Amino acid sequence: MSHIVPQYITDEKGNRVSVIVPIEFYTQLVQAMDELEDIRLYDEVKARNEDKILLTDYVLQRRA
Repeated sequence: MSHIVPQYITDEKGNRVSVIVPIEFYTQLVQAMDELEDIRLYDEVKARNEDKILLTDYVLQRRA
C-alpha cells in the first residue's frame, strides 16, 4: 500500500468523527478484514476437540 493521507470529518467541536480514504485503500482494507475474520474462524474451529468429518459426508448427511 502506498502512503495514505486521510481526510477527517469533524463535529462542531472539532472532534474527528469520520475519515475519508481513497476507495482503493478502503477496498484493500475490507478484503484484509475479511481474510482475518476467515483466519480467526478457522483457528476457532480447529481448536475445538470435535470429531471431524469429510465435506462430502457432511453434504450427504444434510441431504438425508
